[in-house]
Amino acid sequence: MTLAEEFRSRNFSIYGQWTGVVCIILCFALGIANIFSFNALRIVFSIICLVSAFILIFIEIPFLLRICPTSSKFDNFIRRFTTNFMRAAMYLIMSALQWVSLVSGASSLIAAAVLLLIASCFYALAGLKSQEFVGSKTLGGQGLAQMIV
Repeated sequence: MTLAEEFRSRNFSIYGQWTGVVCIILCFALGIANIFSFNALRIVFSIICLVSAFILIFIEIPFLLRICPTSSKFDNFIRRFTTNFMRAAMYLIMSALQWVSLVSGASSLIAAAVLLLIASCFYALAGLKSQEFVGSKTLGGQGLAQMIV
């Protein structure tokens, strides 16, 4: 299945996964950008944003779990997020943490909060429509990881 066919499948978990990939890039960039502020509370939230990006990398790109040396505890933690509802809950929690960053004043971390919320909505819609989680083959879903190993 090509990338275009994946998007035409109308499976919201594919949309959620690709939105998650954009979240990884955005959380990483905004976490680094806001860590250099002079607001101590904003620095804490930017570190949370960076940690979120790190966790999302391993959740959304399963191929990395096979090639990166990680502990068994971390692998078990990541494997908890295999259903649409678990991923929706995880994204919602990460989004809520970034929304709380408004306490330190308005910053670009709001963009991460909005995009994490959109990804959560995609996964929640997939769960509500009883769609099975389908990982993108491009990101190491059903095809790529088996070909490499």
